[in-house]
Amino acid sequence: MKGSRFEAGDHVFLRISPMKGVLRFGKKGKLTPRYIGSFQILNRISPVAYRLALSTPLAGVHNVFHVSMLKKYVPEPTHVIRWEQVKLKENAMYILRPTQILDKKDQMLRNKVISLVKVLWTHHGEEATWEMEAEICKHYPNLLKQYE
Repeated sequence: MKGSRFEAGDHVFLRISPMKGVLRFGKKGKLTPRYIGSFQILNRISPVAYRLALSTPLAGVHNVFHVSMLKKYVPEPTHVIRWEQVKLKENAMYILRPTQILDKKDQMLRNKVISLVKVLWTHHGEEATWEMEAEICKHYPNLLKQYE
């Protein structure tokens, strides 16, 4: 919410950015930003910066965030927030790791066949992406052995 004004005591979600290790597998960009929280706003530092009351697992993360990293939480009595423990780096990023290979297929290009595998990633529930088998085999060789 750009240009949003929050007040002390409001609850917000905090945006975190996923990373796939050091290497990105192709030019995907299809993973949307994830939000965690809710966290209470302690005070307003400037028109665009807010200090949050972070939970214990986030003790190593600086607690002042730009307004673009926050999303207002509107409480609803029937809404239950499922807190998933995500290990964050100090820059509010986390590393994605593959947990399972769900499927395998060959993609035909003009004069070339590319082997693809459907990979389930940590912290993404049931979302899976198609990745090049050679890249997954190179970085996670044990994962392919489990599928076969």
